[in-house]
Amino acid sequence: MELTDKSARILAEIAEQTNGPRKIAFVSGNFNVVHPGHLRLLQLAAECGDFLVVGVNADSQPSVTVPAHMRLEGVRAISIVDYSFLLEEPPAAFIRRLRPAVVLKGKEFETQDNAERKEVESYGGALVFGSGEVRFSSLDLLRREFFQVEASTIHKPSEYLARHGFDFGDLIKVVKRFTDLRVVVIGDIIVDEYIDCTPLGMSREDPTLVVTPLQTKRFVGGAGIVAAHAAGLGAQVRYFGVVGRDSMADFARNELDVSKVKATFIVDDSRPTTLKQRYRAQERTLLRISHLRERSIGIRHCDALARDVESVLDGTDLVIFSDFNYGCLPQKLVDRISESCARRGVAMTADSQTSSQIGDVTRFKGMRLITPTEHEARVALHDSESGLVVLTSKLCETARADHVFLKLGAEGLLIFGREKRSEEFVADQLPAFNTAPRDVAGAGDSLLTCSSLALAADADFWQSAYLGSLAAAWQVGRIGNSPLSADQILEELQL
Repeated sequence: MELTDKSARILAEIAEQTNGPRKIAFVSGNFNVVHPGHLRLLQLAAECGDFLVVGVNADSQPSVTVPAHMRLEGVRAISIVDYSFLLEEPPAAFIRRLRPAVVLKGKEFETQDNAERKEVESYGGALVFGSGEVRFSSLDLLRREFFQVEASTIHKPSEYLARHGFDFGDLIKVVKRFTDLRVVVIGDIIVDEYIDCTPLGMSREDPTLVVTPLQTKRFVGGAGIVAAHAAGLGAQVRYFGVVGRDSMADFARNELDVSKVKATFIVDDSRPTTLKQRYRAQERTLLRISHLRERSIGIRHCDALARDVESVLDGTDLVIFSDFNYGCLPQKLVDRISESCARRGVAMTADSQTSSQIGDVTRFKGMRLITPTEHEARVALHDSESGLVVLTSKLCETARADHVFLKLGAEGLLIFGREKRSEEFVADQLPAFNTAPRDVAGAGDSLLTCSSLALAADADFWQSAYLGSLAAAWQVGRIGNSPLSADQILEELQL
């Protein structure tokens, strides 16, 4: 292929900037929306060489959805990229001329036919497949959210709205429709107890931190707070769960009653109501103590819970499974309720937490939405290597879910779902909205609740992800799991 003036200029600029025998790493791709999966791959590429060159595919390439100048601008905003340009020829042809020491591609391409391999091997270079490390620190593209000065610590990205053709007015209409919804929440009830302390110092006898308790505050957590969030956002809510015969169960009943949630508890005398105590000092958690049983409820309690849920499914718009894997939702119960919902055409969403406990979100089949963390997705699929989009696609297929919102902590949210018009699966990314979180413990519950209600209120999954992210941002700005309200979300949308 003849060397064009543009290609010659690009090669000359790279040669000038490398200024000597530097080890060049090369990556190419569409980069429609630069998300954490891209950043991880680029971080890996930067570690493999001394000078990172990135080629952004031209608009004529398959699967390109964003204009070239916008995609190139996104890549150029990443500080570890030394040189980026619009790639208007096949990557293999450019590699033949550039002769980079290392060419990086995502792990998902390893088993495919790669045209670049022949060119790279012809001069002794290396073709490396990898998706970067799971543990990843956000780069400049995401750091910008932390340096933006605003009166509120919640930053609402506007570019996402423009990409998907809606505005804050559309979101306000969705939130106002929450009052029409009838929602059932099923899952583990948890009482969260925060014990604020004053640190006194270190014990003289042994290296132990010594504190004095100042005050204790309790909140309903687990599936209970999901129900309270849904009621606070305007829905009519029924909650079903399992408790012990103790004071924590009485507390949970009273709190859900205050939140206008109609709760049905199955009492299991063989287990305590789950209590999690957090000892905190100077806005940091020093220690967490969990009082719980992780075994599944017995057949008798399982049947009773299923009958109670099935008795209210007619006329229900949405069922939310909020699973903390402490035994409230054994597989037999999940399958029975899922089948009952499917027969009635009731929408279902689910979250299954895997932190100190073991869980598998893929056991909830046929959900409209699942909201795992990256760790939970990798555990469920036994996959520690795939890039984020490939990982999310596999999860969607395995769980037979319509949409997956992959929670990435401080890196935000990866959205993956099926568009109604084209029936194709597409992905995008949202950064974390709150730039100064105080307590991240309730972020996932808020995201699940608000996103699920939005989907049930006929919002598309792009709008649902945005509203869920906004709810999570509001929640993490305060200590403890207090119920959200529709007024809070509407006020933030109107700022």
